[in-house]
Amino acid sequence: MARTKASTRKNKNSGVSRRTKTVWGALAFSMSVVGLGLYVMERGHVAAADGLTLTPLMATTGVETLEGIFATRQQIKPQQWQALVIHDSGTPHGNQASLDAAARAANLKGLGYQFVIGNGNGMEDGEILVSHRWRDQVPGAHAAGNQADWFNRHSIGICLVGDGNRTRPTRAQMESLVRLANSLCRELNIPGNRVYLHSEIAPTDDPGRLFPTATLRSQLPR
Repeated sequence: MARTKASTRKNKNSGVSRRTKTVWGALAFSMSVVGLGLYVMERGHVAAADGLTLTPLMATTGVETLEGIFATRQQIKPQQWQALVIHDSGTPHGNQASLDAAARAANLKGLGYQFVIGNGNGMEDGEILVSHRWRDQVPGAHAAGNQADWFNRHSIGICLVGDGNRTRPTRAQMESLVRLANSLCRELNIPGNRVYLHSEIAPTDDPGRLFPTATLRSQLPR
């Protein structure tokens, strides 16, 4: 009799154990699926500090994939934007958070560029970051020189992550830059000869001595 009761208790305990394992296993699986989904959403669509990103694939498969940049939170006033200015970050790596922190350390109100293009170190190679300055259609804080005020108010700053005095931009960066510049020029009626290197409007070597100026010029609207 005692053996029978002991056996019954053992079987009951085993049944509870199996149910518990099943419940915990299902819960762990669900959490893993949700976590993976959030990770993919964050990597593919959202950047920190109120910016948006376009993946390298989106940025290099055709101009139509860039149409989303014109869906800004504040209405675009085409007459406001009359030029583009190309920069480099001066650093081998960078992302929105690090560039924003560097700008604030220089007493600026956050990231000064409208767009940033990654080089694979901190951002994906060719990835385009659309900053809050473009999304909210506010002036930039990227130009220096005697005409800095005008260029900050009326030009679009595009920064390539990297040090252009040490390395050339990557192929993916240049492809994204050309497509982005052409899209902006066409949509805003900016002629190709109003796409400037920062060094052409200010006493600086930005975007670096190794920047392929001729390559860019040959692919802009004429």
